[in-house]
Amino acid sequence: MFDYTAIGGIKLATLLDTRKPNADGTFPIRIRITYKRVQKYYSTNRRLSVSDWDKLPTAKAQKMTRLKEDLQKATDYIKKHVEELADQEIFSFNELNKRLGKATDINGTLNAAFTARIDNFKEMGKVSTADWYKYTLRSIELFAKEKSTSTSVEFKQITVDWLRRYEQYLLDEGKSYTTVSMYMRALQVIVNEAKSSGVIKQAQHPFGKGKYEIPQHEGRSIALNIKDIGEIVRYECETDTIEMCRDLWFFSYLCNGANITDICKLRYSSIRNGEICFYRQKTLAKAKKKKLIHAQLLPEMQTIIDRWGNAMESPDTFIFPFLQGGESPELERTKIKNITKLMNTKMKVISKKLGIPNISTYTARHSYATVLKRSGANIAFISESLGHNDLKTTENYLASFEQEERVKNAALLTNF
Repeated sequence: MFDYTAIGGIKLATLLDTRKPNADGTFPIRIRITYKRVQKYYSTNRRLSVSDWDKLPTAKAQKMTRLKEDLQKATDYIKKHVEELADQEIFSFNELNKRLGKATDINGTLNAAFTARIDNFKEMGKVSTADWYKYTLRSIELFAKEKSTSTSVEFKQITVDWLRRYEQYLLDEGKSYTTVSMYMRALQVIVNEAKSSGVIKQAQHPFGKGKYEIPQHEGRSIALNIKDIGEIVRYECETDTIEMCRDLWFFSYLCNGANITDICKLRYSSIRNGEICFYRQKTLAKAKKKKLIHAQLLPEMQTIIDRWGNAMESPDTFIFPFLQGGESPELERTKIKNITKLMNTKMKVISKKLGIPNISTYTARHSYATVLKRSGANIAFISESLGHNDLKTTENYLASFEQEERVKNAALLTNF
């Protein structure tokens, strides 16, 4: 159905993808593109049973007729982009995904726009960002299904009132304001693209001042003081695994609060002139100005490397043995998530034994910034050390510290 062969031997077909059934026994309808013997599938956000799919070409029922129209529209939409790229002799799946990632209307739904962007992120190896958008879409579909029998959401449904109800739904589900903010930011990106593409008009755009404003969560006081950090470092670990996790946490703290992804990707070539130099993976792709972070290689850090690291076989050898190199983005993401989960689990053991709350991989970064601030370091230096592109981000990290200072100073007013 809807078979079509484009210029340059690029084949396009809309089909029932029977590789994996849904829970209700139906199968997703996808658009398959074949190029140089490689096949990629694109979602239409529609599904049918095998029997209904067989009946679809000759079906006369209004519902099935409308489905055929939607599928033809989706097919024609992707066909248009395939032809344009083929005519310019620049067709590749990456180029097509870039277009569809920016597009907002494969079949007129928010779901399809999200799916196209998720596929684009995966193609680019941005697995974490793809997961963020995937979880957002899943949440939206659950919210939509609660209000109707369909998980499909049209752009015209996204109003200020809809966003407020969705926010309340997330809060009722036990989501934090941090999660609400993340989901809403992903949704805002998709809606902004709909406006840019002319799918919705400016007057229909629901985000912004005087309309729906994404809630800003207050930063939690998760930074530890230098005394707490000393207790963690001196903690007598019960097992080698706990000790390794404790040492890696301390390494993160000393290495300018580097997150676990950055630590896993450090190579011996990152060590230059007594410093560890690296780019933050989190901001590397989107930052226009790439900031190289310099962390002094302290003796304590070298001891941790000597105990838990790889022996240096070449400058390209990873410092720590968590990645081998050559992993797919998905496998790399899984390995990093696993070591992060292990560290957080073992640090909770230490947290409970010492009675120090909030010991996690995330705490190490905040503690690095706050300890420097309490010691009188310039905020511009702290910002540079963290790899931030503006002081505002650094100030958010230090917000809890500033409040502690205000409370302490206010107490001095009545210290007669």
